[in-house]
Amino acid sequence: MHAKKLDKLATAVLYTISGIIVTILASLILYILVRGLPHISWSFLTGKSSSYQAGGGIGIQLYNSFFLLVITLVISVPLSMGAGIFLAEYAKKGSVTNFIRTCIEILSSLPSVVVGLFGYLIFVVQFEYGFSIISGALALTVFNLPQMTRNVEDSLKHVHHTQREAGLALGISRWETVVHVVIPEALPGIVTGVVLASGRIFGEAAALIYTAGQSAPALDWSNWNILSVTSPISIFRQAETLAVHIWKVNSEGTIPDATIVSAGSAAVLLIFILIFNFGARKLGSYLHKKLTAA
Repeated sequence: MHAKKLDKLATAVLYTISGIIVTILASLILYILVRGLPHISWSFLTGKSSSYQAGGGIGIQLYNSFFLLVITLVISVPLSMGAGIFLAEYAKKGSVTNFIRTCIEILSSLPSVVVGLFGYLIFVVQFEYGFSIISGALALTVFNLPQMTRNVEDSLKHVHHTQREAGLALGISRWETVVHVVIPEALPGIVTGVVLASGRIFGEAAALIYTAGQSAPALDWSNWNILSVTSPISIFRQAETLAVHIWKVNSEGTIPDATIVSAGSAAVLLIFILIFNFGARKLGSYLHKKLTAA
């Protein structure tokens, strides 16, 4: 009887803790949405921001956030795939592999502001990229590479060893087995990790303050010169993202409707992050059913 009572008590405590966590999360989400949704309109989503007058929008900042996300994924996904495949399929147990894993763990524990300062010293100053999208993307790659590498490694390791043995038994090479057998089987988990990392990249601010810059120059949508600072596809221009814009509006407070702009921007940012998170689950489930016929 004592064991049963103890089990019921432990179960009740765990449910209570879970309920508290869900309540805090739901309250935070509802608070941001209730404050911000009334201020969101088409003109707010597409309009230009203003430094002194009321009624500014977040059009350029929103575009910069997505463009920076794409550039970061273009850089980080191949790197994380290569590192994850090496650790899961080729790395042998030893001091070198342990050193690599230790480096990954250290990188994953660094605060984003430290990564931002590192990006400022290396990419902005040393490489002379200046405050630009490429500087921000490289800093975010350093920031997200450990998590994405671990995700790829774990997804590959969850593929049953019989899949590899079947490929090798057919006479194909180890690399071909990895590419044509193991990776397709692990693809749902890999894609889910990439989408979740995208939400983290999209909402990052601290690392971008020191690398991508805190201003959003007007863009000439007819200018497709990738070296021009007014071109929307240039990676060498400053790019204030939506998360940085929220920080800047709250810290400077130079516009009369700073509270409204901040609340609306926060609601938009939260909505996209929720889309990334829920979309990752749906996409991962869809790919799993599509590729495994489960």
